[in-house]
Amino acid sequence: MSLFALLLATAPLSLPPMPEPVSNNAVAGVHVDGRNYLLSFNGLGSNKDHRDVHNRAWALALDGVSRWQSLAPVPGPGRLASVAVGIGESAYVFGGYTVAADHSEVSLADVWRFDVASNRYTALAPMPVPVDDAVAVAYQQRYLYLISGWHNDGNVNLVQLYDTHTDRWQQASPYPGTPVFGHAGALAGNSLVVCDGAKVVYHDSRRRSFAAEPACYRGEIDADNPARIDWRQAAHHSGVARYRMAAIGLPERGELWFIGGTETPYNYDGTGYDGIAARPSDRISVYELASGRWRNHQDAVATMDHRGALKLGQQLLILGGMGPQQRVLDTVRQIPLSAPTP
Repeated sequence: MSLFALLLATAPLSLPPMPEPVSNNAVAGVHVDGRNYLLSFNGLGSNKDHRDVHNRAWALALDGVSRWQSLAPVPGPGRLASVAVGIGESAYVFGGYTVAADHSEVSLADVWRFDVASNRYTALAPMPVPVDDAVAVAYQQRYLYLISGWHNDGNVNLVQLYDTHTDRWQQASPYPGTPVFGHAGALAGNSLVVCDGAKVVYHDSRRRSFAAEPACYRGEIDADNPARIDWRQAAHHSGVARYRMAAIGLPERGELWFIGGTETPYNYDGTGYDGIAARPSDRISVYELASGRWRNHQDAVATMDHRGALKLGQQLLILGGMGPQQRVLDTVRQIPLSAPTP
């Protein structure tokens, strides 16, 4: 369990909404000078056009303070599909993509370490291959993996490994499945599971298209060499892919949770590549590491367009996202954890 998750066990259970509606925002949790923080970076505002793509950031201190505080914006342009990971006192924010008025998109290579106490960002070594809509997971409170994702013109099968101690990148064992974007993944101990997302489909007489990819893969990280991952295909949670789920690993329970998402891949405004409005899912899928099996259940709320989830005591948190009718949310969704499976 991370230090952040351990120290949140006594945090307040009632949390205020986000300062404004935001979706596709990168989220992280950190612990600094005895205080715990929820952090949100970048994202999409409620009008859902290119002008609503922003680089705003907020923090909520979990010490009795009842409102979110505005932070310095992430350096550079507004972006979508960035990812953030908290390690100790620092949050690491990776990439994303910009959206121009003509709808052209550019993947960003920048990596930032954010310090809550100083409200400052430090530029780190950029990604060797810029990706957005990738999965990001932390290992041993030191290493960060960026798994597959989109790079300007197509998906990549890369697993890019960043060492926070040395500020260096290397390539880890590549993702074994069809390269995807908008997938979800989580890690507990040495085990990680990555599921679903959208793949590129090429045609002989028309433009390429995008389709959901219903597949899950489990990787076991070599304890002596973090760049080596033994990938294997894993059972699927339902047979139907979900896009832009929130995911989180719970090592103390031996579980990986995958929350919400949608069955319809879409660009950024919630309208599918097929022109049909995406509908958020109310499904929660829990992967049990010991058995390699899933248990699925329905939640009271359906949401999509997530970059990750956070843990607060005996509940999980989803910051923002999209609800029905592609409405951008300002909610802090709190999901109680069920009792661990015996």
